[in-house]
Amino acid sequence: MKKLLFLGLFFSMVYACGSGTESTKEKRAETPLGLKIYKRYCVSCHGMYGNMGTSGAFDLTKSTLNMDEKISVITNGRKLMTAFKSILSEEEIKAVANYTEELKVKTSDK
Repeated sequence: MKKLLFLGLFFSMVYACGSGTESTKEKRAETPLGLKIYKRYCVSCHGMYGNMGTSGAFDLTKSTLNMDEKISVITNGRKLMTAFKSILSEEEIKAVANYTEELKVKTSDK
């Protein structure tokens, strides 16, 4: 009887301790779509904070474009910027446009 009680307690503790950790897959699911896409396609020119300016990329922290204009630029490209209409879905393009709004806030907070 004591062995059964001990085993039950032991497995309960193991389960309780192990259930609090998140897998890498679960963590990835929590990352906003716009950020994921931005990191994949935009960081190399715009930088992590939007102000790097490689290859003539515009400083996104100073953007005055409205949301429709941002969506248009991401969709159709501009100057050396790639058009993403054949690479990303409309939902993904909107997610990136929304994420670029956060870059202005993050930089102004620094």
